[in-house]
Amino acid sequence: MQVFVFVLNRTEHLEHLLQEFTDHGLKGATVLDSRGMARILHTEDEMPIFYGLRAILEPERRISKTIFCVMEDSQVEIARKIVNDVTGGLDHPDSGIMFALPVTFTEGLVKKK
Repeated sequence: MQVFVFVLNRTEHLEHLLQEFTDHGLKGATVLDSRGMARILHTEDEMPIFYGLRAILEPERRISKTIFCVMEDSQVEIARKIVNDVTGGLDHPDSGIMFALPVTFTEGLVKKK
């Protein structure tokens, strides 16, 4: 098993991404609001009026969505393909980052019998 993590900067893709996950049997993802370090550091240096104006003009870009899901090893490639298909690929600037890590144990996951 692995934990698949994806930080989605273009939050307009969130619903489509989650629907594709569900359609391909990837269930149980958790979605958190998040902000990257560069966004935090950049906005603290701006004059308050410009920060407020930017927040109004680009409200969806201020917060990213961090999606994580524990899945079988064989599902990781499916998740990667879905992310790349939905977002158009992560090689575009400010699109997001994804990675997976091995899981040593889980508790609380309900498996179908």
